[in-house]
Amino acid sequence: MTLTRRRFCTSIAAAGILSGTRPAAAEQPLTVTDMAGREVRLPALPRRIILLEAHDLLTMSLLHADPASLVVGWAAVDRIDSERLQERLLNGHPVSTVGKQSPDTVSLEGLIGLAPDLIVTTAFMTPQGGADPMVERLKQVGIPVVFSDASSNTIAGAQTADPASELKNSMKMWSVLLGASAKADAFVSFFERELAGITARFAGTTPVTTYLEVQSTLDDCCWAAGRKVWSDLLALAGGQPLPGVTAPWFEKLSLEYLLSTPHDVYIASGGGWASGSRPAIGPGIDPALGRQGLQRLIDGRPAFDHLPSVRAKRVHGIWTGLITNLPLNILFVAQTAKWLHPEQCVDLDPAAILDRINREFAAFPIEGPLWASI
Repeated sequence: MTLTRRRFCTSIAAAGILSGTRPAAAEQPLTVTDMAGREVRLPALPRRIILLEAHDLLTMSLLHADPASLVVGWAAVDRIDSERLQERLLNGHPVSTVGKQSPDTVSLEGLIGLAPDLIVTTAFMTPQGGADPMVERLKQVGIPVVFSDASSNTIAGAQTADPASELKNSMKMWSVLLGASAKADAFVSFFERELAGITARFAGTTPVTTYLEVQSTLDDCCWAAGRKVWSDLLALAGGQPLPGVTAPWFEKLSLEYLLSTPHDVYIASGGGWASGSRPAIGPGIDPALGRQGLQRLIDGRPAFDHLPSVRAKRVHGIWTGLITNLPLNILFVAQTAKWLHPEQCVDLDPAAILDRINREFAAFPIEGPLWASI
C-alpha cells in the first residue's frame, strides 16, 4: 500500500488517540467549568501545567497515557502519600517543585518563571477562591487558573458533597483539559455502576457505627473523621460516625469517650510514608507491614485494646489515597462496605475493582492491597 500524506496523517492521529496524546487538530480555544463552578477559557489544550495539588496527577493518569509529560511544576507532593506511585506517575519526566503542603510555600514568581499555560489549584492552596490574590495576579499576566477541588477545611459552612456528583464533575473538567471525553465518560459510567451495585447490597439495613480515624499515629490520639468527605463516603458504605462527632472535617475525641461509646468497627488511616508511626499502607507496600502498624496502634495506645471495636476484633486500616483521590473513592466504599456488612458483601471483591481500574484506565498500575485488617 502506498503511504500517502493523508494516510500518514490519519495514522498519526489514530495513534495519538490510542496512546492518550492529542492531535494537532485539537489545538483550538476551549472553555472549561472547574470544580468551583468558574468558567475558564483557554486558547488551546494545555501543554505546560502546574499542579498546586500534586495528587491531581493520578486523576490525569486515568485519562492520559503519560500525564507528567504535560506537567512542568507541582506542589504538595507528599500528599500523594506513596513514593512508589509518585515515581511511576512521573515516568522519568523532570517536574519542578513549586511549593510544599501549604499556600505560604508557593511563590508567585516561581510559578510565572515556569511559563505555564495552565495552573490547577484547590480551595486549600488558594483559600480565597477566584478572588485570591495569587489567582488575580496570574490572571493579570495571562495565565489561566482552574480549581480541581473547591472544598477545604479552612472554609466554614461548606455544603456536604455528593461524592458521585463530585467525581462526575471532576472527570468532565479533566476531560476537557486533556481532550479525553470518551475515556472520562467510560470511567464515570464504571464508577456509577459499581457504586449502585455496592449500595444495593445493604439497602434498608441499619448503618454500622464506626470510629473512622483521619490521622492514626501513636503519639496523637484520637482524631475522628468529621461529617464531610470521609463520612460522606462512610455513609455510602453503610456506616455512620460516632454520635459525638459534630465537626465538619475532623474532631479530637477523648479516649474516655471512645471507651464508653458503643461502636462496631474501627478504621485507621495509613499511608505510604512513615510519620508518627502511621500504619504503612499504600501502593507496593508489604501487607504485613500494614497489619503490624495496626497492631502497634492497639498495643501502644493506653487502654486502646478495650475499645468495643477492638474487643470485637473489627480493626482495619485504609490508604489515605482512597479518600483524597476522587476516582479511587469507589475502592474506599467497596472495601469499607465489605468490612461493615460482611454478610451482604460476601461476594464483593474490591481487589477486582482495582484490577479493572488498572486494566482499563490507569496509565500506570496502582499496586494493592490498599487496605489491611487484624
